[in-house]
Amino acid sequence: MFDNLSERLERSFKILKGEGRITEINVAETVKDIRKALLEADVNYKIAKQFTDQVKEKALGQNVLTSVRPGQLMVKITHDELAALMGGETADLNLKGQPAVILMAGLQGSGKTTHAAKLANFLQTKKGKKVMLAACDVYRPAAIEQLRILGEQVNAKVFTDEEEKNPVEKARKALREARTYGYDVLIIDTAGRLAVDEQMMTEIAAIKAAVSPQEILFVVDAMTGQDAVNTAKAFDERLDFDGVILTKLDGDARGGAALSIRSVVQKPIKFIGTGEKMEALDVFHPARMADRILGMGDVVSLVERAQAQYDEEEARRISKKIAKNQFDFNDFIGQLQQIKKMGSMKDLMGMIPGMDKALKGVEISDDAFKPIEAMISSMTPYERANPACLNGSRKERIAKGAGTTIVELNRFLKQFDQTAKMMRKMQQMRRR
Repeated sequence: MFDNLSERLERSFKILKGEGRITEINVAETVKDIRKALLEADVNYKIAKQFTDQVKEKALGQNVLTSVRPGQLMVKITHDELAALMGGETADLNLKGQPAVILMAGLQGSGKTTHAAKLANFLQTKKGKKVMLAACDVYRPAAIEQLRILGEQVNAKVFTDEEEKNPVEKARKALREARTYGYDVLIIDTAGRLAVDEQMMTEIAAIKAAVSPQEILFVVDAMTGQDAVNTAKAFDERLDFDGVILTKLDGDARGGAALSIRSVVQKPIKFIGTGEKMEALDVFHPARMADRILGMGDVVSLVERAQAQYDEEEARRISKKIAKNQFDFNDFIGQLQQIKKMGSMKDLMGMIPGMDKALKGVEISDDAFKPIEAMISSMTPYERANPACLNGSRKERIAKGAGTTIVELNRFLKQFDQTAKMMRKMQQMRRR
């Protein structure tokens, strides 16, 4: 995400590289380049101009410390202004109702149904809430079945009532059932609609009036760029929604919607969709996103994802096995599974400072671990628990079973051995 913008901004800051001081001339040149970068990222011209005017004003109004170079100061100013442009503070959900009602709205194909399930998963796993999903899209074929399947995947109750064809009445019934059975949150999935479709917009306004939601979330595809911003404005005028879920941000190299939408509708981006998995829904942090745009990575989010998958008891067990030189293939595959749960590999690597630039144009497949998994799956339980037992005939059988070569298997075994030694060495260093 934001690949093109990040690259252009980096080039803009190079204008000031080596300059001894900030002047109106060199700042004007840098700011002009930043504005071009924003416009290429599909940011509204008016917003791009306001943004760069503020950057220029702040840059010229600051004294450059002897320890700070002009380029570094400009990066800092641009970072702060980018964070402010995207909302400044992280926006929380209002979950005060009994149950709290969240109404999902947006165009057809924006990802409402999928993100209703992702949100249910987030609220259950991260917030400890008891969540019900309500299938109130009565128009799209298989919409109800899709939500039912996704609900099963995230272990959330799904209210269907396929006999009821009126979405307003269906939403009312779902709310009654959620109250009866003590659910903390009711997420209502609605049909996709165009802002110019008066009948459909009247219908969703009626659903809003019927259930009095604590949160109305507008779900929009980031890859539609400036159109996403215009659509958000039209929906907000009718619904006065509370926040935005920006989907497919991982596939948008420009990022114009993320940068513009807050300024246009004055409503915060609350979540971003970053992949296809049910776990691929992140709280939107403006300052962290500014870090990523400027190539600083997002170490805080990376640590949070790691902590979410961290099992203290499992860590102690692995630690003991490493100390006794008993780390085996079962432990190794367990660690791989934890890493995979954290998200796509490219997204994780992009959170490490400097890695976005290093990975430019490099495709990192989420299937990268599959050959390793195949090799370990081809081993017997005894072999997985006893790496040292792998002799020539065993290796030949394992390679054949995994559809690979002896050379590839030996390469993996060498990497496994090096990993085990490195982990043991790190543990010894921590004890000193």
